[in-house]
Amino acid sequence: MILKSELKARNKITAIGAIVVPVLRYSFGIINWRNEEIKKIDRKTRKMLTMYKMHHTKADIDRLYVKRKEGGRGLHKSKRHIKKNNTK
Repeated sequence: MILKSELKARNKITAIGAIVVPVLRYSFGIINWRNEEIKKIDRKTRKMLTMYKMHHTKADIDRLYVKRKEGGRGLHKSKRHIKKNNTK
């Protein structure tokens, strides 16, 4: 599992983006996801990040999804990817 590895925080977020996001993105074209299900995926991701001490419980949630160049963590938000697939 990525979060159990000894990678630095930046590399863990990059690995999540490289492995998990493509799987979700592929399914968005096949499965009709409801907004509640997408929010549940994001919530579960944040919960796991908190369990493995990658995110503090009282830290700003929005900062997770801001690009690293702008001072955030660079995590991809699932809702953003489903909108991209629906416009194509």
